[in-house]
Order: sequence, then C-alpha cells, then structure tokens
Amino acid sequence: MCGIAGFADAVTHADAGAPERIAADTRLVRAMCSVIRHRGPDDEGVRVEAGVGLGMRRLSIIDLATGHQPIGSEDGAVQVVFNGEIYNFAELRTELTRAGHRFVTTTDTEVIVHGYEQWGRGVFGRLRGMFGIALWDSRARALWLARDRAGIKPLYYVEHAGRLFFGSELKSLLAAGAVERTIDPESLAHYLAFLYTPSDRAIFAGVRKLPPANLLCWRDGHASLTSFWTPPTDETLMVNETEAEEMLLARLRDAVCSHLMSDVPLGAFLSGGVDSSLVVALMAAASSRPVKTFSIGFDEPAYDELESARMMAQHVGAEHHEFVVQPDALAIVDQLVSHFDEPFADPSAIPTWYVSELARRHVTVVLSGDGGDELFAGYDRYVPHTQVARFDTLRLPGKRTLAGLAARTLPHGARGQRFLRHVARDEESRYIESVTFFGLEDRQALFDRGFEAHGTRTPEDQMHARFNHVRHLPLVSRMMHVDFATYLPEDVLTKVDRMSMAHSIESRVPLLDHHLVEFAMRLPPGLKLRDGQRKYLLKRVAARLLPAALLQRKKQGFGVPLGLWCRGKLRTAFQDVLLSPRARQRGYFDTREVQRLLDEHLAGRRDHDFRLWQLLMFELWHRKYLDQVTDVQEQRPALALIP
Repeated sequence: MCGIAGFADAVTHADAGAPERIAADTRLVRAMCSVIRHRGPDDEGVRVEAGVGLGMRRLSIIDLATGHQPIGSEDGAVQVVFNGEIYNFAELRTELTRAGHRFVTTTDTEVIVHGYEQWGRGVFGRLRGMFGIALWDSRARALWLARDRAGIKPLYYVEHAGRLFFGSELKSLLAAGAVERTIDPESLAHYLAFLYTPSDRAIFAGVRKLPPANLLCWRDGHASLTSFWTPPTDETLMVNETEAEEMLLARLRDAVCSHLMSDVPLGAFLSGGVDSSLVVALMAAASSRPVKTFSIGFDEPAYDELESARMMAQHVGAEHHEFVVQPDALAIVDQLVSHFDEPFADPSAIPTWYVSELARRHVTVVLSGDGGDELFAGYDRYVPHTQVARFDTLRLPGKRTLAGLAARTLPHGARGQRFLRHVARDEESRYIESVTFFGLEDRQALFDRGFEAHGTRTPEDQMHARFNHVRHLPLVSRMMHVDFATYLPEDVLTKVDRMSMAHSIESRVPLLDHHLVEFAMRLPPGLKLRDGQRKYLLKRVAARLLPAALLQRKKQGFGVPLGLWCRGKLRTAFQDVLLSPRARQRGYFDTREVQRLLDEHLAGRRDHDFRLWQLLMFELWHRKYLDQVTDVQEQRPALALIP
C-alpha cells in the first residue's frame, strides 16, 4: 500500500536526458510524492529517465525487505509503481516463473511487471485485488494507468504543458503546478446534488479521475481510455436457495482468507452491522489468534452501535478496542478538508477518521465490511417509503400529473412540495431524488444568477445515463448497479481510503473481491430483497455465524448525529462562515437563499443539516485551496479563517 505520482511527456525533447533536466524532473517527482507521505511513511522511490518520471511513497505490507519501488523488468524496459494489494500474486508468480520469467523480489508488485511482459495490457484483467498502477513501457514510449474494478484505490490525472501528470491524490498534481485552480461547474453541481464530485471528473477544470476498471494509455501526447472489466448484468445464475447460500458462504470465506495476507499486524473495523460482523467472524475462523477489532460510538443512543459491536467481538473472542466520538470531533474539520482535496460532505468521514486513528495504534492493515449494501440490497431506498407506496395504490387517474402540478404551484421550499414532486416522478427518477440533497430546482434557487451552474451535463443526466446501461434489469437490481458505480467508489470508498491513509493504515475490502462481486450480481434479485427484507441471502449466511440478537436489530449505518451538532457547536460556525464577507462575495451562491436555509434550520422549521454541512465544507475547502496564497502558505486552520 502506498501513494504513487509522476508524469510522462508527450514527445521526447532533445534535452530530455540532460543531467540538469533529469535533476529538475527528479525534484518535481519528489515534490509530488512528498505531499502524499502519509500514504507511505516507510519508504520513497523515484525513477526519472528522458521524458518520464515515476515516484511512490511506500507503506510496507508485503516483502518488507525487497519491496522497494519502482520495480522494473530484467532489462529495465518496463517500470511500475503501484498502490494497493494483489491477492493472487503467488499464483501469477508461479505461472510466470513456469513461462521463464525470473523474479528478484517476493513482492506482489513484481508480478505486474512480468505479467505485462507476458500478456501485455491483459495483465490488468488477471489481477485480483485493489490497485492504482502506473506502468511505463519504454519500448513503446507508453504510460499505462490502471484502477481496480470497484474503485477502491484512487488515481487522478491531468494533461498540462505537453505532459500527463498522475497521482493517487489531487494534491500531487497541485504540487506539480499542473492544475489551473478553476472550479469545474459540472463537478460543483454534482457535489451539491450527491455530496461528492463525479467518478470521471474533479472539482478543478481539466483534472480527471480514472474511473474504476479502466485503463488509460498515454502515447505521443494522446490519451485513450478503455475498460478491462464490466460488472455482470445477466442475473442468470440458476440455483435454489440452499445452493445459493452454500455458494455464497464459500465465496465469502475465500474472499476474506485471500485478504489476510500480510507481513504486519492486521485487524478489522467492526460497526456492529451484518457486513463488518460477517467479515470479523470469517477472519476469526481463519486465524489462530484473536482478531483485533475497532469500533466507534456516540453519546447519542440513536447513532451508537457499540453494544452490538461488543456483542460480536465477544462472540468471536476478539481483542476489542473502541472510542466514543464527542461533539468536539468538529475540531478535525480542517484535517478532513486537507485530506480529501476536493469538497466532500459525507459527515461519516468524522467517525471514519477516529476509527482509523484508533486502529493505527495497534495494526497497519484493517479489513472492512464495505460493499455489502450495494451487492445484497442493504439500503432503505431499495424499499418504497410507506407514504409513497400508499400514493401508488391510489386509484386516481392522472395522479402523478396532478401531483406534479400541485408541486409547481407551491413556493420553492414549501412544506409538502418535495413529497409531491417525488411521487410525480417515475421509479428511476424517484431513486435519483432519494439520493439527492440539492435537487435541480434547489440548485437553481441556490446558484447566483451570474454563475454558470452545470456545464454540459446535469448530475441527474449523468445518473439517468447509468440506468440506461442496465434498463433490462428489475428496478432493485438497477438501483444496486447504479450505487455500485457511483455512491460506492466516490463516497464510501473515497471516504475510507482518505481517512485510513491519513493515518498510514491500509484498509481492505473483501466483500468487493471481484469473484464475489460477479457471483452476487448474477443472483436473482429475489434472493437479495424478499418481502421487504433487505440482504435476504446474506442474512441467511450470517445466521450461521453471528449472534441471533445482532441479526434482529435495525440497520443504523455509519452515521453521525449531525442534526444535534448543527444546533450546538456548528450553529455559530454556519452563521459565521456561510454569511461571512468572503462567502457573500464569491459569486457562486445567492446569499438570500443561504440565509433562508439557515433561518429555517436554526428556527427548527425545516431540517437542512446535510445541506448546510455541504455549504460549510465547500466554503472551508475554498478557503484552503483557492483563497489568497498567503492563507495556504501559512496553513492556518480553515475554521480560523472566519470571517
């Protein structure tokens, strides 16, 4: 596990190999790596040759002695830097050795080098694991970038001044001076809609994220994108319930066991929910020593899962550690802003920060239960809300049209307008609205009239395009596929990656092992959602491994008591930051609309906690990344930049 960064030129200039140029490019790559030192505090590796530079920061997990990167082929023609873990590297190594390749390390990284020599770009589809990879082929003068199938590991890139720059985090591109700090309106609209920026763009214009399961080839100044894996969309697995249960248990065991390889201490995040508890149970069954587990709780009972986590830890005899997050957790907001690089407004980043900090005192690697909701129908939105279901049973001709007309007659933000607007929509549009915080009409009211708000695609357009790829599937399957492609990589996995790496800890996600993913996506939806029961098949497996009381509890999710905090410590911050002279004059948002949201929320008339948190995080991000250079150079805390 580490962070990678570097560049490749479009053409090889005459002086590219000159000592002064090599020295300058080496300093550049080192600067790009220095800002992501938290991702890999154990080692640094840099290789620069004419027209290309590769760098990495290493967190040593496998082959502590000889795993230094970059790693090259015998003749040096192929060079690789790599962030992640390859869980089938031993099998690939055996196959490549039989084919005549000679290995000089025992690290998983080296199989990428020899695999590329043997299979070309086909090597990426053979890798089982999580990865962000940069591979330089000097014979073809080609730079390859690759990202794992689910998007567990990040990879950014940008074309600038005849070079392609890449990095595990956006801050490496900023350190290279390769980014024009101009906000991309499409990404800002997407952030306001969904809490995060799109899967293929970043908040700064021109910067791109490599989408999951994609390859980028940069050669002669041209970048081409291709996909090396596509999630199954056939749901053709014809098995009975008992067979499906046995097959799922076998794949879960295999996935978890494959993720236990490590030369350093290893543990697990334990929320008390089904997914993380299953992972812990399978870890315990495969380990000869007690599993180290880590949990976070709150003083507010509605958000606290510590009792369930303790129950599970005791059930498997784990070495359990926990921490209660207090409202003063808001003191870390500045660090959240720094580590995400982009506006990111999922408040569960706060407990994820603390549970990572707790785990790092004891281990270097943790397993998590992320991915279960998207694969086995775990979210509330997969089941229609009671009031919506009642509306759908009404025998009233043109009821959706009438609801839409009624919604349009109400003033913007009026009580009942959101419900009427929701039931007037089709099923896919209802899903999109259920995951949206500032909808189209809300954004139109929020954006200042002088700001170009969307670009060429609205967030809703992008989400509908996702549905188009799976329109032949049942609704619940379509929703899971869209969540797998959007919410999972750009919210859940981004949050866990940045918060764990902020503490130099590697987080692994066994439920997103691609063999398990492919199996789950081929199951018929009736085995995932049955009679309103979410995760039907997964819970049947869990019933064999977990305490019965844990399975009977209501799903809570990894939430935070944001509403309580918003009416406490955050109350003053909202007013002082969002209505400060700086914020008022930026030209993005209509101050009157921001004032309306604040007034309604603080008076208790409406709940705008998530929306206000979004606006707060954007403003604090703007101050850190776009305001006067002196603010950035002095590294003053974002909350100290008031007003």
